[in-house]
Amino acid sequence: MSRSDFKTEHPYGSSVGELIDEFARLPGIGRKTAERLTHHILSCRSDEAIALADAIRAVKDAIRPCSSCFNLTEGDLCTICRDARRDRHVVCVVEQPRDVVALEATGAFRGLYHVLGGRISPLEGMGPEQLTISALVRRIRNEGIREIVMATNPTLEGDGTALFISNLIENEDVEITRLARGIASGSVLEFANKEMLSDALRGRQTI
Repeated sequence: MSRSDFKTEHPYGSSVGELIDEFARLPGIGRKTAERLTHHILSCRSDEAIALADAIRAVKDAIRPCSSCFNLTEGDLCTICRDARRDRHVVCVVEQPRDVVALEATGAFRGLYHVLGGRISPLEGMGPEQLTISALVRRIRNEGIREIVMATNPTLEGDGTALFISNLIENEDVEITRLARGIASGSVLEFANKEMLSDALRGRQTI
């Protein structure tokens, strides 16, 4: 028998146990927190619980990658790509959409973005072909981009991804810069404060 055959059903019923299991799958949510969230759902009004379920369903149905930069959006183009005030000759390359949010919070960058969808990590089965690198090359060749700001996370995989892209586009007519090391090595953009990110953007260097 498998371990699941010995699984004890929750005293309230299997549906409650399944909800706890689903909450526990979320990043940063332990079993105790999952149980507290489940008890909140059980104790709140039905319309509040349904509103939460509807909001989750709506965001999964409505949100998609931007056709240009691969940031998340409800339309064909994200709000940043549609903003005519942005400098369309400078593109900041990041790993994930949440990195765009972190950098935008600094107010220090007025160019466009390109979201790779991850970083090169052979141990995780993530190679260049799984990322949006080819789309980035097309943008460089077709959109008059003059500077690429490498803003991948300052980790071993993030640096390796930046180096791979830099080597790939070194013969293109574009300047390649990297965020200054105002961000500690081994950290991620998502958890850096605004001042640190702002300094890193302003102090970017040619590579």
